[in-house]
Amino acid sequence: MDFIPAQYYYDVYLVIATLLSFSCLTFYNRRDVSLSLNVNQENKKAFWLFFIFAIFVGVRPISEYFADMTQYYGIYTRWSGSFTFNWDVENLLYDNQMMWFANIRLEPVIYYLYIAFIYFGGMYVACRKMFPGNAYAALLVCLVAFSTFGAGTNGIKAGSAGSLFLIALAYRDNLKICISFVLLSYGFHHSMQVPIAAMVATLFYNKKPKYYIYFWIVCFILSALHISYFQLLFAGLTDDKGAGYLLSDRSEDVIFDRGGFRLDFIIYSAMPILMGWYAITKRKIQDKWYNIIFCTYTLVNAVWMLCMYASFTNRIAYLSWFMYPIVLIYPLFLEQWGNDRYKFFARVAALHLAFTLFMHIVYY
Repeated sequence: MDFIPAQYYYDVYLVIATLLSFSCLTFYNRRDVSLSLNVNQENKKAFWLFFIFAIFVGVRPISEYFADMTQYYGIYTRWSGSFTFNWDVENLLYDNQMMWFANIRLEPVIYYLYIAFIYFGGMYVACRKMFPGNAYAALLVCLVAFSTFGAGTNGIKAGSAGSLFLIALAYRDNLKICISFVLLSYGFHHSMQVPIAAMVATLFYNKKPKYYIYFWIVCFILSALHISYFQLLFAGLTDDKGAGYLLSDRSEDVIFDRGGFRLDFIIYSAMPILMGWYAITKRKIQDKWYNIIFCTYTLVNAVWMLCMYASFTNRIAYLSWFMYPIVLIYPLFLEQWGNDRYKFFARVAALHLAFTLFMHIVYY
């Protein structure tokens, strides 16, 4: 949408999402637990929400304001060879499909629309599966998350891979679907090996989430002490590009991508963990599937803290952040939470939105 300047695109995105959230959260704040919403109607609302935002983001201007977008555009427009499936690429599915789109000479906007539909579509499918009857509200929480817009316009490879992984998490009770989307997510971006490994670990052990919380606290302490051993260890285990992020001494004065001890990121990352602690210890939530997604998020976020001093630390943090909205609100829709679950959801979702608005309007 070239009639919206690139520098104001996120502002418009947030205005629309905030107005929709205000209406939705006002309803949930007054909603009685005895009121059951029509599942089909809520799914339709969620579908149109996903559809509209996918188009809005997919047709954004091609601008350096969206950082990596221009890099992909350059690759796309300079492509001159015939397409043959290449096994020797960094991201098997993503790179080959981009080359195929470039080879058939479709307009770049079609490609960006395609990626946007995968990105927002993954959220929609996951919310519809995990929150039956509340998919619209859950998807709104995903849309206003701190990292959602950036991953949909800049880090689109990791963003689309993360959304495919959300589908795998949503269908964790169906191994065929789960494994299929795990492989798809890895094919879109190789960094998904971290959440995939974490999910496999939590499938084997998830009965006592408190141990994952303890591990997160230990990692926080190690990070505060600036112990870089693990960052060097992970650099030796990943590929050249990943090692470049972990070992770079990049020092430009940028806010979002700079390394160092990121207290703002830690506070943000801790919210689902605090919610999990409260849900498990105070509300006595006992739910196998919640344990799996909570422990997966906590484990991946703990790994990020061990690598916090790397440059582009936000890209490493995103390996847990794409799960953030789901993990944050999942226990609030469980009957075990109690009769105040909808009011509690409205307040948590409002604070979640307020954090994003604060970071965009004030902090950055």
